[in-house]
Amino acid sequence: MPGFADALGGEERVILSVRPGITGPATLKYRNEETLLAGVADPERYNCEVIFPDKVRLNCEYVLYWSFTKDLAYLWRTVFPAPYREKTDA
Repeated sequence: MPGFADALGGEERVILSVRPGITGPATLKYRNEETLLAGVADPERYNCEVIFPDKVRLNCEYVLYWSFTKDLAYLWRTVFPAPYREKTDA
């Protein structure tokens, strides 16, 4: 997203050293991002304060601890996702 890469600082900038791929841990975790944002009062703030920092953390870990085996697992989970279940208070 425009402007978000500019917000990266220090060690976070490591994620800019790799080419974007089709999937990864952040993509999988936030597969239902639109639904998640639709359920909060201030989606832009929630994205800036919660989702974006978490995606940066996940992507930094991905770059720093990359492995071919993990990539295969990400591809598998992309093609064969677990059924989506909404969290309940039960």
